[in-house]
Amino acid sequence: MKSEEIYIIHPQTKEQASALKAFIKALKMKFEVSKDRPYNPEFVEKILESKKQASEGKTVKIDLDEIWKD
Repeated sequence: MKSEEIYIIHPQTKEQASALKAFIKALKMKFEVSKDRPYNPEFVEKILESKKQASEGKTVKIDLDEIWKD
């Protein structure tokens, strides 16, 4: 019987990763290793807050000519 569940495990050390791979291989299970890292949650929170502020009109417009003025 095939399970529809997917398990995401985050090993903290190289030893944990090696042990996990060995265990999965011993059970003859298919697995993938992803090198992708999710965004930092604090960064995501800042971006979402900025989007919210922009949708509420809480923005500041800067004239490009004013940026380079001394």
